[in-house]
Amino acid sequence: MASLVTIPVTNANSDRTKRKKKKSMIMEDNHQSHARWKSEAQQQIYSSKLLQALSQVSLNTPSSSAPRGGRAVREAADRALAVAAKGRTRWSRAILTSRLKLKFRKQKRQRGAAVAAVTGSSRSKKLRFSVSKLKSKSLPAVQRKVKVLGRLVPGCRKQPLPIILEEATDYIAALEMQVRAMTTLAELLSGSGAASSGSALPPQSPPPSQ
Repeated sequence: MASLVTIPVTNANSDRTKRKKKKSMIMEDNHQSHARWKSEAQQQIYSSKLLQALSQVSLNTPSSSAPRGGRAVREAADRALAVAAKGRTRWSRAILTSRLKLKFRKQKRQRGAAVAAVTGSSRSKKLRFSVSKLKSKSLPAVQRKVKVLGRLVPGCRKQPLPIILEEATDYIAALEMQVRAMTTLAELLSGSGAASSGSALPPQSPPPSQ
């Protein structure tokens, strides 16, 4: 009878030990992932990918569907950041797949607009939107803040709080590295541009002697 009682206790202890070990391994991997964005090597890797992405943006011919100006540069920088993350996080995978989702969403919106123009169902759509806003306002303050944070981090709109916090921590560290890399590139480009413009000036002739 005693042996029958001790077996489930032993199994419960082993399961608890496995969970603690798995949790510690996940926390260690997350810490290494966050520290990776602060390394100089990771910044150099991202800078090379950013230069490659920006060169493709400048070479692409402008079209009606392609983003222009600062938006194109921002999207190229975000895609390079997601590629540097190697798809290990939700936010990086969401950025890499966002272009296809936007394309399908645009097509769906166009079809919905055509159907609404024929059937006249725009009023019901506005009503549903107002009801969803009322529901969001009735949520507690903490849940509203979590919802806003989930919208700010790519790929975390419908995720629970622990995943949102973990992804946000990694995403913020990656964005800080992105700012450092882009600032360095901007300083290098501005310095090289000033040097080239200075060398292009014609030599000035000495003033005539009186």
